[in-house]
This record gives sequence, structure tokens and C-alpha cells, in this order.
Amino acid sequence: MKLVFAGTPEVAVPALDALLASGRHEVAAVVTRPDAPAGRGRRLVASPVAERAEEAGIEVLKPVRPKDPGFLERLREIAPDCCPVVAYGALLPRVALDIPAHGWVNLHFSLLPAWRGAAPVQHAIMAGDEITGASTFLIEEGLDSGPVYGTVTEEIRPTDTSGDLLTRLAFAGAGLLAATMDGIEDGTLKAVPQPGEGVSLAPKVNVEDARVDWGTPALRVDRVVRGCTPAPGAWTTFRGERLKIVQARPVPERTDLTPGQLSAGKNNVYAGTGSYAVELLWVQPQGKKPMSGADWARGVRIAAGETLGD
Repeated sequence: MKLVFAGTPEVAVPALDALLASGRHEVAAVVTRPDAPAGRGRRLVASPVAERAEEAGIEVLKPVRPKDPGFLERLREIAPDCCPVVAYGALLPRVALDIPAHGWVNLHFSLLPAWRGAAPVQHAIMAGDEITGASTFLIEEGLDSGPVYGTVTEEIRPTDTSGDLLTRLAFAGAGLLAATMDGIEDGTLKAVPQPGEGVSLAPKVNVEDARVDWGTPALRVDRVVRGCTPAPGAWTTFRGERLKIVQARPVPERTDLTPGQLSAGKNNVYAGTGSYAVELLWVQPQGKKPMSGADWARGVRIAAGETLGD
């Protein structure tokens, strides 16, 4: 098939690579978000997908909005059979959805209908799920509600951050998306409607969602830290300044600390929760680089009874 691939961040690059390497389909063009300011100088930088497409000599389309007439005209000229999508980052209007003969097929990082929305991996970890995965589905105008072509499953490991899990899913999902294109082309794959039960939503995780509530149990604190790493980053406050919690570890044997209460030893520092303590393995003070919890504790010289949070 002739394909137009839509995607923007680094997590979409493995899927583009898989389609380029398949030898079975032609990636005629790539659709991605416009260049965005990045770094201290805030200079405009192309998306990772745009950079990869340019390396491969593929035409790159960067519409401000997918409903822009110029973009729609060019898409009609290319006349793709199908448009595979991974984390493109913009809603597609009906007029665009109708152009390819086989529609737009999205790779979504959950086992639909679980965790429809922008942040499925973060929510799966924060909810304590043990299994997640990736799904390919035909895009409709609803939120991740279209019929599903295929899935792969992935275990959520006890120490997984959302970054760890998303990296594994990006590569597993890349193979799934390529196989989905093959099945659509040869007619062996049919999309199956999603069940009406088991729907859960995964809206974007904002900064306030990433604030650690020390009154919740240690396992909940651990899940929030892992689910919000690397973005937006779990955080709390200490002496009125923000402190990012980069990595923590539940410690069931420490039950002597009240929520948020700190206890520092020679080589470690603990914080109380609503159940037992967590060890602060890595933290990042405001305006500084990440450091071990023990180094941070030595630097600030924690006083007896000091706490994190309000």
C-alpha cells in the first residue's frame, strides 16, 4: 500500500522505521506537528519524526491544523491507501479521515477500551495495573473508540517508569502496526468493535496531578513517582521550595514515620506515607540537577521532625 505516516515524538520513530524496513509498503510522506521552540535559546526544532523522515528522503508535511486546505489538497494528490498514526498530537477532521481508502489506523499504547486518551501509560502505572499493551484501531471521530485490528500485551514491571514502559511498547507496537498494514492490504485482518464495558479514560497528566500526597499509602506514592517519570515529574515541597522526586522505593519495615516526615541516615533518607515509609533514592531540588537522596539530605541538614509537603 501507499502510506502517509502521521506522528511527532520520539516514541513514534520505531513505528516509522518498521514501516520503512518492511519492504512491502511505500511510505510516500510523513505528517507531523510544526517545528516547536526548544532549549534555552527557544529556537525552532523539527520533531523527531520529521528528522527521521528527512534522513530517509521522505516528503514532510507540517500543517498547523489538519483541516488546512493546502494540507488536504496535498493529501488528496498523494492519494494514500492508508495513513498509520502514532502520537501525532492533533485531532483529525472527518474530511481528512475520508481521504485514504482504508482510513487512518492508530497505534495506541493500551489494551483498548482501557485507558483511552493522551496518557495511557502513565495512568496504567498509577492505577497499579500489572498488564498493559498496545492496540491498532481505525480512527473515528470519537476518542480512541474505533474498532480494533490487533493488540500486543506487555507486563508492567515493579520498577517501571512511564518512560521505561513506553520505550518497550514503542518497539512492540511498531511490529504490530507493520503487521496491521500487511493484514489490511491482503484482506486477512478485520477491525472488531470495542466492547462497551471496561472503558477507562487517560487524560493528560498535568503538574498538579504529579504532586505527591504523603497521606496516601506507600504503594500509591511509588506509582505516582513512577507514572510521572520522566514527565511531568512527581514533586513535593520542602522548606517552601519545590522538590522533584525522581526515584523512590517502598520500605515496608519502616513504619515509625508520619506522612511526609523525614528521617536521614548516613547513606539514605526516608519519608513517611499513609502506610509505611519510602526511601528517596533520587531527587532534584529546584534549580539544580538530580542527585541521590542521601546527598540531598546531607546538603540541607534535615532537622528532627521536618516534613515534606504542606
